[in-house]
Amino acid sequence: MTRTNVGFLLAVASHRFNGRLVERFVEQGFTDVRASFGSVLVPLFEQDGLRVGELASAARLSKQAMTGLVRRCEEAQLVQRERDSADGRAFRVRLTSRGRELRTVADQVLAELDAELVRSLGTEGHEALVKALKGVIEL
Repeated sequence: MTRTNVGFLLAVASHRFNGRLVERFVEQGFTDVRASFGSVLVPLFEQDGLRVGELASAARLSKQAMTGLVRRCEEAQLVQRERDSADGRAFRVRLTSRGRELRTVADQVLAELDAELVRSLGTEGHEALVKALKGVIEL
């Protein structure tokens, strides 16, 4: 294995991007938000009130892993669990007011980071990167 291995490059790129993301969140006062919370929050930003299993599926994580992430997001007061009115055994996860506030910040920060990538890679390079990453996700 070398530093040109795709897996290594993906891991380093992800670590670098997530580090910059968290730095920006800290600058905006969200000092307790971690990059891993995106697995919970991004699907909820698209559709609030999902079940834990739906979140796990969207993030391609196990239900057990998602349950732990939801708990950490609850501790950060970004989400809350509510009993599902259609099935009292299940829970739906909803954004709190702080979670909705983070969504506004996240939209801004992610747009800024995306613009930096376009400046660095060019439009065609950025589009190729997005396409390639989607391909990796579908493996």
